[in-house]
Amino acid sequence: MRRADRGAETGGAILAAVLAMAAYCIGSAGHGIYPFGPRGRAVNDLGNQFVPLHAHLWDLVHGAGGGDLFLNWNSGFGVPFLADFFTYLAYPFSWLVLLFPRSAVDLPIFLGGLLCIGLAAALMTGFLGRLRPGSPWLRALLGAGYGVCAWAVDDASADPMWIWGLAALPLLCTVMDWALQRRRWVTGCLLVALCWYGNFYTAAMASLCAILVLLARMLMAGQCRAPLWILLRAGSTLMAGVALAAPVLLVCRAASRDSQPPQPEAYHRVNPFDFLAQLLPAGRSPHSVPYVAIGMLGLVLLLSLPFLRAVPLRERCAWLGLIAVVAASFAWKPTVLLWHGLALPNGSHYRAAFVLSALMTMAAWSALARRPGPLPLLGGSVLLLVLALITASRPGVHRYTWISLAVVGSGTVLALLALHLARGRRLPTRAVGTALAALVLLGSALSAYAATVLRDQVRFYAPHLTMNAQSEAARTAVLAADTWPVGRSDSGPHQFADNDPLLIGGQGGAYYSSYVPAGTARTLRALGLGWYMHGRHLLSPGDDGSRALFGITSYLAAARPTHSGFVQRRTGPAAPLVTVHPADTTPGSRHADNPFALQNLLLKDAVWNVPVPVPVSGAGVPAPARNSQGWSVPAAPQDSPQPALAVRCLAGSKAYLDAPWFAGRVHVPDTHVLLRGAREETSNRLQPLGTVPDSGSLAVVFSATTAQTLPPAPVGCLSPSALAHAASRLRTTGAVTVTAGGHTMSARLPRASSGTAVFAITAVPGWSCSVDGAAALPGSSYHGLLAAPLGSGATRVSCSYWPPGLTPGLAVTAAALLILIVVSTACRLQRPTAGAATGTDAPRTRRRSTADRQSGHTLRRCPL
Repeated sequence: MRRADRGAETGGAILAAVLAMAAYCIGSAGHGIYPFGPRGRAVNDLGNQFVPLHAHLWDLVHGAGGGDLFLNWNSGFGVPFLADFFTYLAYPFSWLVLLFPRSAVDLPIFLGGLLCIGLAAALMTGFLGRLRPGSPWLRALLGAGYGVCAWAVDDASADPMWIWGLAALPLLCTVMDWALQRRRWVTGCLLVALCWYGNFYTAAMASLCAILVLLARMLMAGQCRAPLWILLRAGSTLMAGVALAAPVLLVCRAASRDSQPPQPEAYHRVNPFDFLAQLLPAGRSPHSVPYVAIGMLGLVLLLSLPFLRAVPLRERCAWLGLIAVVAASFAWKPTVLLWHGLALPNGSHYRAAFVLSALMTMAAWSALARRPGPLPLLGGSVLLLVLALITASRPGVHRYTWISLAVVGSGTVLALLALHLARGRRLPTRAVGTALAALVLLGSALSAYAATVLRDQVRFYAPHLTMNAQSEAARTAVLAADTWPVGRSDSGPHQFADNDPLLIGGQGGAYYSSYVPAGTARTLRALGLGWYMHGRHLLSPGDDGSRALFGITSYLAAARPTHSGFVQRRTGPAAPLVTVHPADTTPGSRHADNPFALQNLLLKDAVWNVPVPVPVSGAGVPAPARNSQGWSVPAAPQDSPQPALAVRCLAGSKAYLDAPWFAGRVHVPDTHVLLRGAREETSNRLQPLGTVPDSGSLAVVFSATTAQTLPPAPVGCLSPSALAHAASRLRTTGAVTVTAGGHTMSARLPRASSGTAVFAITAVPGWSCSVDGAAALPGSSYHGLLAAPLGSGATRVSCSYWPPGLTPGLAVTAAALLILIVVSTACRLQRPTAGAATGTDAPRTRRRSTADRQSGHTLRRCPL
């Protein structure tokens, strides 16, 4: 490539990136979105997961985090972290957080997404030139439309790591182009590994798309001399690249296998007219639909392609057929599952929609490279008008769509016609190109603006408070009370976001992730802690017994009237993080069928009294009835007589309600609680009912619109003095000192301790424990907590966590790396020999190789 051509290619890529990023920024600024205005952008998972995760990454790098890449001590009382890192933080731009203070972590997350958009636009601009040569400046306009496609500004806007897939797709298509040309095998493998390491979820979708594009290009080329070798080369490139990223896949697969299963999702086929409406820019549907719009320029060119005879019929059929097949695959459940790794996504069912946007962009370039004339543009304009008319009544079409059609659409058609007429004349072509660029910028900015405005109208997408004065004050309070690993400082039950322990620090029970271990979720719920999202969002404890059990010495409680919204409270005596239990209470020897009994067992004392409920009966009052599952509570709205259960407890004790699935209101004197339980989906934590009065009697009244079932022992009464005594005794018999490393915890025990050492950590696969320096054995479970048998006597116990799947993943990566080194070395040794044997010099060899490629003949050459 000549220097001038190389400069034009670089300039085109830069133009695409600048246009895409400028459009996104203008759209955000127009609506006052951070960092251009006061409106927060931390909606949905961006606020609940990704801002806290990036803050935790900042902490880890600066030595202020709890744990390391293997283990997260902050959340869920100690949970695996490597799968979270690979899934949410492995994309290259996540490391921008290191360039900013922690209090400004929202800014590098925004910049990371913005740079991904720019990179995607630039890479698509370069790849379009591989499909067909043509002006890089015109390609840049389509690349910019792809960079700010509807998927990027809507579905992916709250998931910065997904936008990496937008950049990975043209990069993987470029790798497949090298396979088609039999070039750069090793480089291609490394780029595939980079794409999959950055975000394997969207990279898998992009890889499938790249394979489809390769097949379509082979079809367009007619009879290929060696299609099998091309496919084998492409397949080997993908396999070797994926093998290099094997630790990502195997660790995340193991974590997903051991995780709490998600709520089963029902698939609803998309309405075809709602789907077609998403071809139009600047719209947003209230339903789950594929967001595929690529801007008005790409849409007009795509609709003009069927009428453009300058494009060979085979090429037109290949592109339009491929687009139709991929679009149809989004409307059939088996292929939707195929696109999403055989699992129906929670939320949008069309996370792979950017694949269709990419194919539409490639087809649009096939038209733009030939400069469509009046007749094709007329045909495309008619189709655009028909599309607008048949989708006009769909909820995804808004006034912004009509503005885009009237202003940008008509202007684009006129500019394309002028571009055709100006062909061969330099200055008019430049003037028309500048007008087209302005239209692309205007249309893309309008689409980005419309997406944010329309999304903000949905209450579900209200932004979360992440980094502000309140959260900073909460972080200061939590860290000031931090005594880790002597005890834990919990950031809940007050809540800024679903992952507060990562956002503001401490070592709490809250944790929100797709990788919440099933063992952790089940154990914490059995102890009376709550959850949302079918157990994928765990909550901090709300009772003093759980806090003592997990060594919590302070916590943040909600206090709405206060300026900061929270108040920090100190707990009573808490157990150490490692306790010793007698050998006769081995797992399974005692059974606890409710949270109160289980806490008594683990605290080694009867701190909870579990009274037998007595149904309250009276004239016109429906009484709860005992059945095999517990207590059946009849429906009773607030304005009717309401059922109640009466219990007797020690005066002065603290009463708590265990009603994990109850949805309704609970009343006791001076206390009114609204519960929103839903079986398996939402589990209520133990709810405080207040202090038992001097009479020792307490009546709990239930009000619900539907009949529901309570556990057999729905009320427990906690004795503060018994809890303090139990915690003190556990400190006497438990660990003398506790030391916590990045993914280890060790304890020095009283001399000749025997029985079972129990850690205040949930037992999940990957833990191994050693007693007195002996060989490490897999950690065992003691009623859901990590345990290690001590034998007849021990003075030290230590447990270490190693992520399941990491060892085989590293072995696969090492094997793949060895293959790449061997191939690379062999090729370097082969090149001089080949040159000496043929007596040709390098320039002549390159010229002959190019000529042979153009004629359909390929030299036998090294696969580099």
